Amino acid sequence: MTDGAATVARVLVAADKFKGSLTAVEVAQRVTAGLRRVVPDLEVETLPVADGGDGTVAAAVAAGFERHERTVTGPTGEPVTAAFALRGTTAVVEMAEASGLQLLPAGEFAPLTATTYGSGELLRAALDAGATTVVFGVGGSATTDGGAGMLAALGARFLDADGEPVGPGGAALADLATADLTGLDPRFAEVDLILASDVDNPLTGPKGAPAVYGPQKGATPDDVRTLDAALAHFATVLEKAIGPKAAEAALAPGAGGAGGIGYGALILGASFRPGIELMLEVLGFAPALERATLVITGEGSLDEQTLHGKAPAGVAAAARAAGKEVVAVCGRLALPAEDLGRAGIRRAYPLAALEPDPAKSMANAGPLLEEAAASIARDFLS
Repeated sequence: MTDGAATVARVLVAADKFKGSLTAVEVAQRVTAGLRRVVPDLEVETLPVADGGDGTVAAAVAAGFERHERTVTGPTGEPVTAAFALRGTTAVVEMAEASGLQLLPAGEFAPLTATTYGSGELLRAALDAGATTVVFGVGGSATTDGGAGMLAALGARFLDADGEPVGPGGAALADLATADLTGLDPRFAEVDLILASDVDNPLTGPKGAPAVYGPQKGATPDDVRTLDAALAHFATVLEKAIGPKAAEAALAPGAGGAGGIGYGALILGASFRPGIELMLEVLGFAPALERATLVITGEGSLDEQTLHGKAPAGVAAAARAAGKEVVAVCGRLALPAEDLGRAGIRRAYPLAALEPDPAKSMANAGPLLEEAAASIARDFLS
């Protein structure tokens, strides 16, 4: 008898995207197709998940939220079309929709000048649509401006010694002389703003936003030093404007999320929650989990980062607590079996085992994922 053959009756597919290959929705579709290739009448429930980074709005829409599109300012100042999700008075806003790396021109980074202004515009649009609870997912950013652009879009004024607005991006904050937050949108005093992030870094220092994440956005070692000093100066000027809260927020978990936009959100009054934990609540994971007897999770790369707040680890932890068996699919597996076991994952099915060439694996991720899912069905369901 194969593993769980006598008891498995309903599968929950709760996987994140395979970055660069498949969206979380496409992952769920391909896994379902592969499972039903072996067990045609299998009951499958799909709940695409995200941890607050890029793909969070899409996951919310797949869970029944309504998609709302707006034209906002992109990371380089050009207009972009961005979306947020709304259900009732709860909005899911994803900063990557307005300020993400994917919005930069191909091959061109802007580590010193990329702005989060559009993320502020997107937050304001969510409030205009009637949101009183806003889940603000941060990750996948092109920016390292400490959320200054976002705050400016919401009414803050950041001025240089001549009384002129400082330029866009993190580096320009070195010229900041005064900050005036009295014009911030007053609705944020009443809104429940929740910062959803899979990182708990502070704003600056060796574990801060510029040092840890700046290189991913094209920052050279000199750029990292420039940005770190500029963000530290930003926090100092804000402390003069609003008091100790600014310094405390710079050290708080999540402040360094998405180039420091977490810091800006904390200044707005946000509370910090681990992204996947919060998103599972928002997406309705608990009742779906209760209905399932086997859970399939996954993401593009199961590696050391997965264990630190990424979606599959959150799904597996919740499933293990509920006594449900979990297997994972992934493009690449870089975790030993004992680490998978400690995370609550019984077995992983990497596409690399089917196609070792990474380029071919990514190009054919859909069919390969169906094949991997068929293997899961044979091992656990047939």
